Amino acid sequence: MKITRRTTALTALGLAAMILAGCASASAAPSASDAAKDDLSEVRLGYFANVTHAPALVGLSEGLFQDALGDVDVKTEVFNAGPAAIEALSAGAIDATYIGPNPAINTFIQSGGESANIIAGATSGGAALVVRDGIDKPEDLKGANIATPQLGNTQDVALRSWLADEGFETSTSGGGDVAITPTENAQTLTLFQDGQLDGAWLPEPWVSRLVVEAGAHVLVDEADLWPDGAFPTTVLLVRKDFAEEHPKIVEELLEGHIAAVQWLDEHADEAPAVINDALEKATGKKLSDEVLARALENVTFTVDPHAETFTKLVENGLAAGTQKKGSIDGLFDLTPLNALLKKAGEDTVSAAGLGED
Repeated sequence: MKITRRTTALTALGLAAMILAGCASASAAPSASDAAKDDLSEVRLGYFANVTHAPALVGLSEGLFQDALGDVDVKTEVFNAGPAAIEALSAGAIDATYIGPNPAINTFIQSGGESANIIAGATSGGAALVVRDGIDKPEDLKGANIATPQLGNTQDVALRSWLADEGFETSTSGGGDVAITPTENAQTLTLFQDGQLDGAWLPEPWVSRLVVEAGAHVLVDEADLWPDGAFPTTVLLVRKDFAEEHPKIVEELLEGHIAAVQWLDEHADEAPAVINDALEKATGKKLSDEVLARALENVTFTVDPHAETFTKLVENGLAAGTQKKGSIDGLFDLTPLNALLKKAGEDTVSAAGLGED
């Protein structure tokens, strides 16, 4: 089993330099942002119990967020899909969340750029359309019933966009040439096993669970639809007013996030067990070794959010009918991330003209 990697993970030397720099700044006279930190007792972080959210799983289970945040506690909430996480973020119930790109785009556009910013990437790859026996080519999907995690989530938009490119009509109400049924991932597995679904466009580990446990096969690997197979599955999104009030906390959250991506890069042998233990804690059940190994083969953990793909993601959301028209200029604020990468001597990442970097 291997975990594919990108070079944006920090070197051990770079991380040590960052920690020393953090200690030095902590010993200096307190700034306004330090005062804001002193008033904050906890950070509320959302994530999904998916392999595509492994940086969150590892960051929590290995104590990397807590190490970076010090005496500020990390409180977590687990979601099934992006729209539910956005609802909690918009209501002020959480401060930051790991999430797919399309819900992040939606909240930014709907709020006129005032709701949240993407501050880092987390995962690339790890999403696919899996189907039952007898569906071997796109035209076999006519009349099929296909699940996605939630209306308007990243996989839902990907499916609708791909079907449109293949000449199928769909609707957000479930009609059209192919019926799309937003369904919770665990229920999707059960319904597919019972023959009530013909397939699903899902993130890992659900792709691998349907393949290994339910006899599905991959009809479309989403990586095949993007140049060099690179597309964002998970990013780190922070509520804008929270970031403005607590910039030091955001910086420390990013330190924990970067450390988690580095840990995954450097501990390929240990990663499956740590991820599985974290999934069991979140869901009450571990994955089989076969499922987890397959899932990890299909993902890359990286702090690069692949901002260059977001214009196309907007186009896909509009074509799918799940997104309003609007600008995503300013969606990214990668300045804190790039400052940390520079301190560690690592390559910075680009906002592709869609924000600060």
